[in-house]
Amino acid sequence: MGLPNREDGNIITLKRRFILNEELPDEEWDRWADAKSFLREIVETIVLTLIIYGLVSLGFRNFRVIQTSMEPNFHDGQYLVVNKLTYRLHPPERGDVIIFHPPTNPEKEYIKRVIGLPDETVEIREGYVYVDGRRLEESYIAQVNRHGSWGPSVVGQDEYFVLGDNRNNSSDSRTWGMLPRENIVGKAWLSYWPPQEWGLVPHYTFVSG
Repeated sequence: MGLPNREDGNIITLKRRFILNEELPDEEWDRWADAKSFLREIVETIVLTLIIYGLVSLGFRNFRVIQTSMEPNFHDGQYLVVNKLTYRLHPPERGDVIIFHPPTNPEKEYIKRVIGLPDETVEIREGYVYVDGRRLEESYIAQVNRHGSWGPSVVGQDEYFVLGDNRNNSSDSRTWGMLPRENIVGKAWLSYWPPQEWGLVPHYTFVSG
């Protein structure tokens, strides 16, 4: 039996093309091409979504407010987005609402407001907070406990003095002392649930009295 020559090969190729053209007309090839393109877009979308989710999970996370220590500004059951990258760029500022692990209960997470910064002297007299001898005007406080006193005490290096907005019902630096910076998880950035609380977490500018 001899080897097929070039002419035989061309005939076979033409026959294959003819058969394929009979089985898959142009419009059917177009449908297959559209389906392949659609599937490729789905795969690309899934991959992109996973990449974005991974990046977001590295820099952000959610947090559920528990109990009432941050009333009237944050409520039990409210959900927040926490920015974990902010304090890699700059230190916490006075007025920031932060999520952290309390020194006395590190497996839990608390939400409080930064009041005293490193090297500052903090004191509470008749419910009012004094930083380096100047009284802070805290517009976000619903009620001042005129019987509350604490300090004075100096905030250490890489430490912060934090308080709950609801001063009458909050476990904070008055109870367990200064908060080490390494215990901070991140900054409360956005409220997303319930819907009526949707919006960026406001940052207050303090005026010293």
